[in-house]
Amino acid sequence: MSKADTPRSNKTKRAAVYAPGVIPTREEILEAVLAYPDIASKRDIARYFGIKGDDRKALKAVLREMEADGLLARERKTIRIARELPAVTVLDIPGDADPDALHAFPSKWNEEDGERPRVEIRTPGNARVVPAPGDRILARIDRGEELVPNYTGRAMKILAKPRKADIGVVRMDEDGARLVPVERKAREMRISSGDLGNARDGDLVEVEIVESGRLRIPRAKVVSVVGNPQSEGAVSLIALHALDIPYRFPAIVLREAAAVEPAGLEGREDWRDIPLITIDPADAKDHDDAVHAEPDTDPRNPGGHIVHVAIADVARYVQPGSAMDREAFVRGNSVYFPDRVVPMLPERISNDLCSLRSMENRPAMGLRIVIDAEGNKKSHSFHRVMMRSAAGLSYERAQGAIDGTPDDETGPLLEPVLKPLWAAYAALARAREKRGPLALDLPERRIRLDDKGLVADVYVPERLVAHRLIEEMMVLSNVCAAETLEKRNVGLLYRVHDEPGREKLITLGEFLKSLNLPTPRGEGMRPRDFNQILVRAEQEGKSEQVNEMVLRSQAQAEYAPENFGHFGLNLDRYAHFTSPIRRYADLIVHRALIRALDLGDDGLSEAEELRLGQIGQHISATERRAMAAERETSDRLLAHYLADRIGSRFTGKVAGVVGAGLFIRLDETGADGFVPVSSLGTDYFRFIEEQQALVGERTGERFGIGDRVEVRLLEAAPMAGALRFEILSEGMRGEAPGRGKRSQRKPGQSPRGRGKPAARPRGKRR
Repeated sequence: MSKADTPRSNKTKRAAVYAPGVIPTREEILEAVLAYPDIASKRDIARYFGIKGDDRKALKAVLREMEADGLLARERKTIRIARELPAVTVLDIPGDADPDALHAFPSKWNEEDGERPRVEIRTPGNARVVPAPGDRILARIDRGEELVPNYTGRAMKILAKPRKADIGVVRMDEDGARLVPVERKAREMRISSGDLGNARDGDLVEVEIVESGRLRIPRAKVVSVVGNPQSEGAVSLIALHALDIPYRFPAIVLREAAAVEPAGLEGREDWRDIPLITIDPADAKDHDDAVHAEPDTDPRNPGGHIVHVAIADVARYVQPGSAMDREAFVRGNSVYFPDRVVPMLPERISNDLCSLRSMENRPAMGLRIVIDAEGNKKSHSFHRVMMRSAAGLSYERAQGAIDGTPDDETGPLLEPVLKPLWAAYAALARAREKRGPLALDLPERRIRLDDKGLVADVYVPERLVAHRLIEEMMVLSNVCAAETLEKRNVGLLYRVHDEPGREKLITLGEFLKSLNLPTPRGEGMRPRDFNQILVRAEQEGKSEQVNEMVLRSQAQAEYAPENFGHFGLNLDRYAHFTSPIRRYADLIVHRALIRALDLGDDGLSEAEELRLGQIGQHISATERRAMAAERETSDRLLAHYLADRIGSRFTGKVAGVVGAGLFIRLDETGADGFVPVSSLGTDYFRFIEEQQALVGERTGERFGIGDRVEVRLLEAAPMAGALRFEILSEGMRGEAPGRGKRSQRKPGQSPRGRGKPAARPRGKRR
């Protein structure tokens, strides 16, 4: 191959003559197109390199490959260099990316510029931002010196990932088809018959927005059919798709789970003679914790107890780096809906091999804890064991036996198993009382569905001693895990809950002051201080308002390799250990314990330890995603449940206040809805932040957080999970804000002061 000449300017091209059968390389083609902008077509490239005859076909094949690889872009007959990434850009890391070798793609990319370039993500050991699969990041880009782009990136910030693009439910009517969006603020759109694809009435679909006609009216075009929430009996399908939660296991994961052999006794202590029992909800399918207690016969510990806890040994079956491990990491946790469970692990693992079923041998991580008569821990030790659950009980059955109504199974367990457990819990409860964790009273409503997957009942489960017993033993076990790993100097993921920030405490103090209640004493607040406020609020009949505001003042718990304690539980160190079937954090802690205590060769790897920051960030995000999905699904189910009760009256409380209106939570169902400020009356309502209330500027009428109200249901949008109410009851009367300043305000000018103006009312309250 010989070139007659080389490029010298952008205006003059000199032919580079190639011998017959010799085609220029990619690099040479890129050099030419970069040097001479007027090379704009395949013909120009062939002329430049002197390619003639049959060699033109070979050249075209090379150019097609360069387009496919994102090196060249073509618009009709024009060829140009594909757009390069800017120095700082937004990237999306695929959910199935290898955590040890992350890669990403630009979040926005014009397909006319060729294939999206791949960016290798570099995360140095001292990085402050540690991304994970599935994250959207703002990244600094390094192109490299090669002509063929070789991009690497370093994460600067993890960004909130937008919801999956436009989805909705197809509804057929006399005019054709329309899309009912699942987003609350989105509007319905029409779908042309030619844009329906295979979608049918009731299908959940993903669409793209197209414009048509002179007025450019937006219409929807079906891109794919996600499923049918009615036929699949799963309203949760909407949240799963909207929040991009994986709910189908890849074939390789299922094959890997099916090939797993049950664990044997080798390398394990035999705990099968210890009558451990599981106590779970009546409808639980996986059982990952079992408990046992007995009096301590050591004379040095009078009145003390020995507690045994066994936790499913998920680490035995889910090996680091395996397909199951990668999928579990991507999911982060199981997601629980009223109509389905999306597990972190395949059912072969979660509901079978790892589930501590009654009278079946199961591998477990065992924990032996010695406590004194007051519930203080004296010692503990971890063991890798084989156990056999003596019984699988529901909370109600275990409590019933203690309360005097045993059945055929719980009767024989009462004296040897249940009463010693309750005695040990009584000691732990005394220790808990002394510790003084945050004691918020926030009843949790549950939805019960009928055979059609619709709401049959909404109820608040009775809070039993059996619930508290299991919770307290699990809290103690989690503390033991954190203490052991700290002592052995092995990395772990703490479950951390920071103390409230200064601004939130100020907001809470101003609110309490408006209720004539004691205010926080500033920095250094402990859970016991909040509990005193809650007790005083209950005495004053203001418990609902104060519980809500104290909850809002708290930070959000998360996972992190750095420890700053758990404020809510009032614990110095805490790590989730007790639910490895449904939480990836617990699996990491299990592996860390195996490594720290030399309990096997399947412990935490060095690579995993280096990625603990990344793992913590990722699973904290998947936990928040799961909470959002569960909440949205409940909202949709309840909106559907109430849709045929338009015009009905309900009692409830004000659960939130913003300038635009009031959020109302109904007593009957716990459903949340909105009252626009425009419907409150003829007064001008202002949002008073320190009171968390809307206050009428002329009348002083006040609607504040926690207030009891009566409302009428005006509108229900089941697919969006939205309800709209109007207030029927009068607000409390008080001093009108800023009366003296009203005359100083020019027409149309917003009121001054801390209050924020709400929208002008448009009519009288009915």
